[in-house]
Amino acid sequence: MAGILDLCDSIVSDVDALFLFSPSSSYYEKAGDIDDIDLVVVANENDVDAGTFVELPLQFRDVRERIRFGVEGALDKGHVEDGDAIATAVPLFEDEIDTISRTRADESQHTGIYDLFVKSRADAAVIRNIFELAIELGKKGQKGEPVGALFVVGDAGNVMNKSRPLSYNPFEKSHVHVGDPIVNVMLKEFSRLDGAFIISDSGKIVSAYRYLEPSAEGVDIPKGLGARHMAAGAITRDTNAISIALSESDGMVRAFKGGELILELDPEAY
Repeated sequence: MAGILDLCDSIVSDVDALFLFSPSSSYYEKAGDIDDIDLVVVANENDVDAGTFVELPLQFRDVRERIRFGVEGALDKGHVEDGDAIATAVPLFEDEIDTISRTRADESQHTGIYDLFVKSRADAAVIRNIFELAIELGKKGQKGEPVGALFVVGDAGNVMNKSRPLSYNPFEKSHVHVGDPIVNVMLKEFSRLDGAFIISDSGKIVSAYRYLEPSAEGVDIPKGLGARHMAAGAITRDTNAISIALSESDGMVRAFKGGELILELDPEAY
């Protein structure tokens, strides 16, 4: 009669690499004793001093997104090759790793999630800060009410040229940057009003209340998304910016790059 280990054998047999997502030191040491397999650690910090490491800018509560990011990052860095079989060990229900799955490194299924953070003009930390702000807004809203917001990050000069002001710019003569808790309070307050926030590559808030005017021709966004998301997609096609939109209707946070929807996050899952 087959045992549990026999059933799991097909998941882990003949894999080329084992990906450990946020492993503890003891787990990493045990994995290091496995012969003839490449270890790749994917985490926010390289706390285990792994020789092969992919930095995770967000925790990605959706495990599929976490794995996609890790695999695309490992492909980009040359840690694995197209076609490699990969076992992934991920913490799903607890803080410790408790779930193992199997996937394959496939260049043809490149989603762009790794490029969104690592190969955008804007600093990855700036993009992470905007995601965290949008997620917090999605959770709490503004004064208990759901809000929508649009942040355009990077290539600020070109974005300003393809937009116009809806009102005065409260950041025109300031030099404030995202990530500062006081600045985040200001952004949350201004999110009540129409228009996009324009943020530079380094995180400087260039403007608020901007009406984006890129051409929407040929931009394909999922059905049910409105003008905010159309503008979010179009501006990233016409410039080298990325955009992060918080939907007032369904509360989802969505990111666009190169005119395409790259990532969707549910703030309530964070």
